[in-house]
Amino acid sequence: MPRPRTRLLTSLATTALSLATLAAVAPATLAPAATAGILPCRSSDGPGTGSLGSTGLTGSVGGTGSIGGTGSSQGSSFGSTNPIPWLNGRDGGLPNLKGETQAVQHITGLDSPNDTAFRFNVVGTDLGIMWDNGGGQVLTAFGDTVGFSWNPLCQGLLGDWRSNVLLRSSDRDLSRGMRIDSAALDRRNHAKEIIPSKKINGVEMTTIPTAGIEVGGVQYINYMSVRSWGLPGAWITNFSALASSTDNGENWTVLPTTARTNDPVTGNHNFQMAAYVKSDGYVYAFGTPSGRDGAAYLSRVREADFTDQLAYEYWNGTGWTPTLPAAAVPVMASPVSEMSVAYNDYLHKFVTLYTDATSSVVMRTADRPQGPWSTPKVLISGRSVPGLYGAYIHPWSSGPDLYYVATTWSDYNVMLMRTRLA
Repeated sequence: MPRPRTRLLTSLATTALSLATLAAVAPATLAPAATAGILPCRSSDGPGTGSLGSTGLTGSVGGTGSIGGTGSSQGSSFGSTNPIPWLNGRDGGLPNLKGETQAVQHITGLDSPNDTAFRFNVVGTDLGIMWDNGGGQVLTAFGDTVGFSWNPLCQGLLGDWRSNVLLRSSDRDLSRGMRIDSAALDRRNHAKEIIPSKKINGVEMTTIPTAGIEVGGVQYINYMSVRSWGLPGAWITNFSALASSTDNGENWTVLPTTARTNDPVTGNHNFQMAAYVKSDGYVYAFGTPSGRDGAAYLSRVREADFTDQLAYEYWNGTGWTPTLPAAAVPVMASPVSEMSVAYNDYLHKFVTLYTDATSSVVMRTADRPQGPWSTPKVLISGRSVPGLYGAYIHPWSSGPDLYYVATTWSDYNVMLMRTRLA
C-alpha cells in the first residue's frame, strides 16, 4: 500500500489535472459522461466546510474553487487553516519535544500511518475523546471533520464537512502509536457523521462530542449543541445531551430527556462540556461551561441510573446535593477547557488533563474526584507547541507512561502524546 504522502501527491496531481482539463473546456461542450460526479456549482454548494469550528478551528477549511485554498475566515478564532502538509506551509511533522513528554504519532491526517484520509476520508479533524467499550476496543470520537471534496470545482479540494466521526482501535502497544482498526461508516471508505447537526449559524452550527463512556454494555457520548462559535474560545451552546449506541458506535440515538439547556438559573450552564470517570459503582461527571474560560464542577450518579437526570448528585463543597445543578461549586478553578479524567494505577490517584489559559496541557492529581486537586503541572507548553488544545487520556495507559491525544489548530489533526510520570 502506498504511503500517505505518496498517495497525497498522486491525489493532488490527479485533482489538478482534472480541474485544469475542465477549466479549458467549455461546460456546454462536455458530454454528460465527462462530467459525471462533478456537478454545476449551485448556491447551496457554498464553501467546502462553511464556518467550521469544533473547539480549536473556526472559519472555513479548503476554501472555494481552488486547490488547497483557504477560503474566507467567517468569524474565525484563528483564521482559516488547511490540514494538508505543504499546502498549509508546514511539513506535517510531529513537534520536537524534549524531556518527559514526546509526540508519538499522528492518529489522523495525511501524515498518519493510519491512512485515515483514504480509508475514511478524514483529512482533518480534532479532539479525540477516548473510552474503553468494555469489549476489547477503545472508541474515539472526533469533532468537526473534513475530507477531500466531492465537488472540488465549487468547494475547493477540501469539503465533506461532518460534525463528528468515530474510529475504533484494539491496539495495546501504544509505544509505537495507536493503530486504527475501523470506523463507523455510511459507505465504503467514508466515516459518517454519527450525531447530526443543522449546520445553521445562530441555530445549531455543529454537534461536538465532549466525553464518552460505556455503561451496562451501552456506549454513550456526551455532546454539545453549538449555536455559534463567536469570539476565540467563547462559543455559545444551546444544550448538552447524551447519545447512545447498542452496536459498538455504528449507530447512535440522541436521548432528548438528557438535554441540559444552557441555563444559568438551573445551573446546567456549568455542565455543557463533560468528562467521565467510573469509581465505586458511580459515574463521576465533571462539567464545564461552553468555551474555555470556565471552572470545573462535579456531579455523580450510580451506573444503573446513568441516563436519569433526577438521579444525579452535585458536589457542594462539603457533600452531595441531589437533583440541583445550581448547588455545585467549582472543584477546579477557571480556566479549565476540554478536560479528561481517569484513575491512574501507577500514581494511585485520579488524574485530569486539560489546556489552560496559555494553551498549555496541564496535569493535576487527586485522591478522590471531588479533590482537593493538586496544583497544575505543565506537560506541554503552549509556547513550544502553539495552538495546542484538547488533552484526552487513553484509557489503557499503564505503568509510568501516560498516553493521551492532543490537537493543533494549524495542522488540524490529532496526535498521540506520551508523558513519563514521576
